[in-house]
Amino acid sequence: MPELIPAWQRLTAMLEQGPDGSDAGAALALWNPPPFLTGCSQAAVLPGGPALIRNYDWDYRLFDGVAARTAYTGRRVLGMLDCLWGLLDGVNDAGLAVSLTFGGRPQVGEGFGIPLVIRYVLEVCGTVEEAVRVLRRVPVHMSYNVTALDRDGRRATVYLAPDRPARVTDLAVSTNHQGEVEWAPYVAAIRSVERQDYLEELLAAGAGAPDVVAACLRSPLYATRFHEGFGTLYTAEYRPADGLVRYHWPDRTWEHSLDKIDASGVQVQLGSPAPALRP
Repeated sequence: MPELIPAWQRLTAMLEQGPDGSDAGAALALWNPPPFLTGCSQAAVLPGGPALIRNYDWDYRLFDGVAARTAYTGRRVLGMLDCLWGLLDGVNDAGLAVSLTFGGRPQVGEGFGIPLVIRYVLEVCGTVEEAVRVLRRVPVHMSYNVTALDRDGRRATVYLAPDRPARVTDLAVSTNHQGEVEWAPYVAAIRSVERQDYLEELLAAGAGAPDVVAACLRSPLYATRFHEGFGTLYTAEYRPADGLVRYHWPDRTWEHSLDKIDASGVQVQLGSPAPALRP
């Protein structure tokens, strides 16, 4: 990812080397980071869109909780930070939105942490086709599903893994398995198949972006096991044609755009969502 090297060097220079001799540059490179498992659900929605809508399910104690607009390489990028400068999801000024879910496989290999890969895609790509080319070649250390959607409504979901080639699909929905269930206890515990089936039913019934957002704030998509490290920390609604994002919770919405970001912050009480609503 050579285009990121100047930004990596600038950020590294801002951090002091640790007292134990640890290298800030190595940490920011996110090469072979510790394994981390998230949940998450996401869908590329065309009616009322295009919109990339996703739930981020994770441990709130390990959540950076920072939405940032940056221009590290000259391209404006807006998204939710992870690992200081990586991204969990985001949109850029070329009209591309990208987000990730865990791929539901325990294998670990040599590669980059997925937040830096998401950052890279948004820094250098402007279309789904370009994003797919990058995702095919950059190695990742665990399995993830990355969905890309551009301003023209083109989409792709790419199944990434450290031990086999990337697989490109045209699926609009992904949760936490890669087509087939390969890690049954994990997938069952977080209801990955149920969540994917539910989202696919919604889209098949013609649900638009507002309908999918509403569904993400209810069971079975909205996770409430916050103290077990598996709760929905936010629902993101990315609009690649407009360069904006709305972060949703059951009781509020927080909006940013590439032209205007709300720097005042928001406090959210994580708790029970609205009752389940079936299509």
